[in-house]
Amino acid sequence: MIHILDICGTLAFAISGAFRGVKYELDLLGVLVLAVVTGIAGGIMRDVLLGSIPPMALVDHTYFLVCVAGGMAVFWAAPMIAKGWDYVMVADAIGLGVFAAIGAAQAEKCNAIPMTIILMAVITSCGGGVIRDLLVMEIPSVLKTDFYATAALCGGISFVFLGWIDMSNGFRMLCTISVTLLLRALAMKYGLHLPRVKSLRASPSQLARERKKP
Repeated sequence: MIHILDICGTLAFAISGAFRGVKYELDLLGVLVLAVVTGIAGGIMRDVLLGSIPPMALVDHTYFLVCVAGGMAVFWAAPMIAKGWDYVMVADAIGLGVFAAIGAAQAEKCNAIPMTIILMAVITSCGGGVIRDLLVMEIPSVLKTDFYATAALCGGISFVFLGWIDMSNGFRMLCTISVTLLLRALAMKYGLHLPRVKSLRASPSQLARERKKP
């Protein structure tokens, strides 16, 4: 069941990545690159950091094929898929939770400390999106908008906490998925986000010079 959800999440991420390529009017290769990167880069980053070589996405061809299929679908049928974008975002939220749970569980298998377990939950679920945004020269969306990485972070924290009270691994993964999915769903429905920094009226150097003026 987890593997099926993982594949569905990969497809949803690939579709969202491909739409970023459509936004910038990239060619077919560009759209597919963004689809593949968004779908599997987070898992590859996790496996490399944990020393799981070669990464799972480079061993199981299913992940790559799913990403390519998602990218091709968006390239040829973007208007039709965009009409059902709310369903894509629900699948994306499920994928976020599944990837957070898998990232945390994989880190624990490597005897990682709690901080690393939580970090791997976030990297697995958000790493692909960060690289996608950098490829199109945008500030990663997880750093400026949405309650996305924060939901994965809370999911990872719940995984660690339940481990401290000796819950089973399966139950912990289910709770991680549920917590992440619930927070993401609430954020999408109510437009939740973390507090944002207020813009300065001038650069820090200019403000410092003004302070020094007599």
